[in-house]
Amino acid sequence: MLEVDGVAMVRLLGPQDRLLRTLEQQYPKLDVHVRGNQITLDGDPGEVQAASALVGELTTMIRKGHDLGEVEVASSAKIIESGAGSPADVLSQAILTSRGRSIRPKTLGQKAYVDAIDLHTIVFGIGPAGTGKTYLAMAKAVQALQRKEVDRIILTRPAVEAGERLGFLPGTLTDKIDPYLRPLYDALNEMMDPELVPKLLATGVVEVAPLAYMRGRTLNDSFIVLDEAQNTTPEQMKMFLTRLGFGSKMVVTGDITQVDLPAGASGLQLVTRVLADIDDIHFARLTSDDVVRHTLVGRIVDAYTSYDAQTMAQRHEREHAESGGDEGGNRAARRAGLGRDRGAPVRRNPRRGGW
Repeated sequence: MLEVDGVAMVRLLGPQDRLLRTLEQQYPKLDVHVRGNQITLDGDPGEVQAASALVGELTTMIRKGHDLGEVEVASSAKIIESGAGSPADVLSQAILTSRGRSIRPKTLGQKAYVDAIDLHTIVFGIGPAGTGKTYLAMAKAVQALQRKEVDRIILTRPAVEAGERLGFLPGTLTDKIDPYLRPLYDALNEMMDPELVPKLLATGVVEVAPLAYMRGRTLNDSFIVLDEAQNTTPEQMKMFLTRLGFGSKMVVTGDITQVDLPAGASGLQLVTRVLADIDDIHFARLTSDDVVRHTLVGRIVDAYTSYDAQTMAQRHEREHAESGGDEGGNRAARRAGLGRDRGAPVRRNPRRGGW
């Protein structure tokens, strides 16, 4: 039996006991009963011990002013299971506070990603949707600007439609580009005073621009974030990375499973092989375990990953079967009718005047 003192139980259990149900999902062999401020755990001894540790960590996080959600409960359970340290220490490090709300990593993978941004000049955040790649990178950019570690923030992304062709868009060039950059503006307004953002944009302290505008520039004393990098071509990726100047830091984010390029290879896919062994460049890999959106998003990511792996395996099997069944012959020649008996006469085509 555990007694929870000094903490409102509604903060520990969540509205309609949602956090309690999340705890039960983490430990299915456990029976959890709550009465007042007392929590009784019955079942598998190993799960009882792990759940007791989790309740203690969650209580500590609440006392430190951390608002809990389902993601924090699940992440804390995984951190305890992996032995990576105390969730109260790992997940309580706030990057910045905006309008009374703290922005902090919510999973172990996100914490490693944020730490990598502190330690390296160029960081690639690669992972599925909802893992906080761009959001955390922008939070670190705002933090660096507030600490005067950089003079400006530059946010960019390629202007590529997600599988659609929007056709001609009316208005000025800015009007045409803004829809592609809207997610970056939205994140800025969440992290900074909305009245301050237009002033910073007007003075160039914060710049939001399409990737095409980066050509020919050298970016010094800047924190640069390239979003949706899976939609860059190899040439664009090389161009962007070579804009790096003195005193600057770059974060490149993208999901290599959602490439919207009409044709050709993704620059993000290629760069993972080209720059894999270069010092001061780090590749942070986020997974479905780091998804902080609705719990269904993580399941959707896993389902598509499984489907893609199965499809790829079937494709390899077909290619292997086709190449193995050739027995050294030339299939293309046989399809063209060139595999006929060499002793057969070749007949002249009178219409074409040739053989």
